[in-house]
Amino acid sequence: MTWQRPDGRDWQQLRPVSFQRHFTQFTPGSVLASCGQTRVLCTVSVRPGVPKFLEGSGQGWLTAEYRMLPGATPQRQDRELYKLSGRTQEIQRLIGRSLRAALDLPGLGERTILVDADVLQADAGTRTTAITGGYVALVDALTRLVNQGELPHLPIKHQVAAVSVGLVENQSCLDLNYAEDLAAMVDFNVVMTENLELLEVQGTAESGSFSRHQLNQMLDLAEIGIKELLDLQNQALAT
Repeated sequence: MTWQRPDGRDWQQLRPVSFQRHFTQFTPGSVLASCGQTRVLCTVSVRPGVPKFLEGSGQGWLTAEYRMLPGATPQRQDRELYKLSGRTQEIQRLIGRSLRAALDLPGLGERTILVDADVLQADAGTRTTAITGGYVALVDALTRLVNQGELPHLPIKHQVAAVSVGLVENQSCLDLNYAEDLAAMVDFNVVMTENLELLEVQGTAESGSFSRHQLNQMLDLAEIGIKELLDLQNQALAT
């Protein structure tokens, strides 16, 4: 391989990952998730009641909001207040779908979980960092409900983590940073469970096309990365 990654990583190596739990005071779950230079504050709140289409069902719901803070990128971005961009809507729906898959919704009862993912600093991988960190914050929030006697057991049925993969200079790479994301021929976001079963694969060729063999290579890399992320989540939750 002649091409070298800008930060010197191996092509199947994650950036440094950390989860700072209980980062804020007033929500039952809060985690500052870091992946390289990307920083996402994931907070989880709980409300009584569910959307109208679920009223009387006995099951709960989870929804997510995602925002990029103005100073998260080298050039200041305006806050999205009244009209969300298509990108923001797409990302928060992905976060919501991914973390909803982690839940035993009937075991939650008629409560709504709200996950807020606020990007403090962006160096690519913000949506995957939000999902991976959001899971840790979700477990903390639900554990608090169990400890307070509001739930009989932890309503989690799957552990969930996410990672990006891509093709840069025809080389499959794990966990792209911004420079790699900008140069990528192909960019994928992959979400998996603790059994390495797929929850979502988002991907496209930014230029040209890619083969089935290259797709398999990228999914294999995603498995490697997600195995490590699952271990890091468990280590964080055990402390």
